[in-house]
Amino acid sequence: MSAASSLQSRAAGGTKPDIDAANEALNPMDEDLKVSSSVGALKVTRQVPSRQAMAKMLQERLFYIPSFKIYDGAAETAGLFDYGPPGVKLKNNVLAFWRQHFVLGENMLEVECPSVTPEIVLKASGHVDRFTDLMVKDEKNGNCYRADHLLKDFCTEKLQKDLNIAEEKAKELKHVLALLDDLSAEELGAKIKEYGITAPDTSNPLSDPYPFNLMFQTSIGPSGSSTAYMRPETAQGIFVNFNYLYYYNGNKLPFAAAQIGQAFRNEIAPRQGLLRVREFTLAEIEHFVDPEDKTHPKFNEVAELEFQMFPREEQVSGQSARILRLGEAVAKGIVDNQTLAYFIGRVYLFLTRLGIDEERLRFRQHLPNEMAHYAADCWDAEIETSYGWIECVGIADRSAYDLQAHSVKSNKDLMAHEKFSEPREVEELVISPVVKETGLAFKADGKNVVEALRAMNEKEALEMKADLEAKGEVVFYVCTLGKNVSIKQNMVTISYKKRKEHQRRFTPSVIEPSFGIGRIIYCLFEHSYYTRQSQAGDEQSNNLNVLRFPPLVAPFKCTVFPLVQNKEYEEVAKGISKSLTAAGISHKIDITGTSIGKKYARTDELGAPFAITVDSTTSVTIRERDSKDQVRVNLNEVVVVVKELTAGLKTWADVWRVHRVRRQSRLRNLLNKLCFPC
Repeated sequence: MSAASSLQSRAAGGTKPDIDAANEALNPMDEDLKVSSSVGALKVTRQVPSRQAMAKMLQERLFYIPSFKIYDGAAETAGLFDYGPPGVKLKNNVLAFWRQHFVLGENMLEVECPSVTPEIVLKASGHVDRFTDLMVKDEKNGNCYRADHLLKDFCTEKLQKDLNIAEEKAKELKHVLALLDDLSAEELGAKIKEYGITAPDTSNPLSDPYPFNLMFQTSIGPSGSSTAYMRPETAQGIFVNFNYLYYYNGNKLPFAAAQIGQAFRNEIAPRQGLLRVREFTLAEIEHFVDPEDKTHPKFNEVAELEFQMFPREEQVSGQSARILRLGEAVAKGIVDNQTLAYFIGRVYLFLTRLGIDEERLRFRQHLPNEMAHYAADCWDAEIETSYGWIECVGIADRSAYDLQAHSVKSNKDLMAHEKFSEPREVEELVISPVVKETGLAFKADGKNVVEALRAMNEKEALEMKADLEAKGEVVFYVCTLGKNVSIKQNMVTISYKKRKEHQRRFTPSVIEPSFGIGRIIYCLFEHSYYTRQSQAGDEQSNNLNVLRFPPLVAPFKCTVFPLVQNKEYEEVAKGISKSLTAAGISHKIDITGTSIGKKYARTDELGAPFAITVDSTTSVTIRERDSKDQVRVNLNEVVVVVKELTAGLKTWADVWRVHRVRRQSRLRNLLNKLCFPC
């Protein structure tokens, strides 16, 4: 039993004067009891985290639990999770810092848009036709699986467990893993057959891969005739509001709009806990910029940052990520432009301040065929976990695709402008469909044909013009109809026209950082979790779970409890709790009869960085979670000290230097002398 626990058991039958005398004896700091600072001297031995042990502890402490758990086993509950009280606090702290770091730090315009999205919007964005994963089915029982997941699991297991694998075979499997996201349905199917991969649950043969749309379909209105979807991302709500946001911003570029909200994806086979779920929180930014000027005025603030980057050339050649200076990456053309690089740097600072280990964080560039056809460049912030490298943030230069797509579908201009000091004469290509002729020829499909003709780019339009002049008729594919139509010379006029311009009108490019909040939180759990090593003479530190959350995101900044069950100490603890609440400091108070060791253990499992122990009516001790060092602070100062620590105004070393130190070993020895005199 520890000295503190011994004091508690004695105090239960002791008198108030005895307790007061013992505690008052601790207050003076005699010269012969003073010890030098040991801040940082106690090293925490990190272990490879046990995923099962960590998940068990997180669910017991109610950070998160499977949704509808009392119906455990029902297939439809898979991929859905509830956050409990500490999990909600942690998530809110992460989102609060996201708002501070990005929305406030970059003067962004925050919006909130509906989760239910009409089909026409997601048709324009391409989600209805292309938001798919490749699925395979067990040919006998119909169970469904993600094709790429089966191939990934096979390659990973083979590399990890087959000790006699040939070097060439290992190289081939690593190459498949590197290019996994780049494989077509045919290539995935060929690899599954080549490696003899079967259904994991039954070993039955699998079907060929085929696309499965991940959106949840619903309907609007009582008749159910208007199709809609639960949004798979939050970005579209920002794009369709571009004109209003541009006007609100004084018709000035660049500017950014941000949104935090729920998104929904009907995952084929949800797994890996919070990493792949059917409903999740996204935090997305759409930074609108002139496509002819993607420099950033604050780029110098991040240009000197150095961290792990994984350019596409290194991936294709089988190399590993390497440390690169961000300014150098832009100068060498590895990152396409300054604005994209600026956000990569800001994402790096955001994640590392949250508590993500910088040595287990990298930025991976998308391979050419992995990247959307309209994107100029794209990087993923990937975090290493026990599941491997997990994509948590995507930072993409989406070019002008989204605004152009919605402009065509809605027949509304979504454009910015730049006023000229002097008028300029310009020549532009004008595409003028003849509505009467297209209507006669295509009837109800005429509107779609007209929209498709107007949406042609300059190259396509000039090719059509040449073909019409040479042949009088061309075959033209209309994507919204999904078929070819015949365009004749009398149906469209394509010509260059000169005119004077007083301003330049253009469709802005978009730089989009998109954050998967649940994934970031899971990675934070793994990077923060460890177990304390057994220490001689300290029973309470045997096999204890600890979450090393930084004060910035910790769900509780501190705990408050009396050293022993004592009415006076309990009242002091309640008074401290009231003052902490008034100061806006999240905390947990514990006035149960549980031993001090168990209270510290609970504190550490909740990730609270500090514990306030009431062992006097005039002063308290503050314990720091990871070193377990303590300082003694006067009662009227304790809230100020905790506020400074949790707000980042002071470090633990700063507090240590100012306040008198009471090391645990010294406290234990003194308590033993007071409670068990020789």
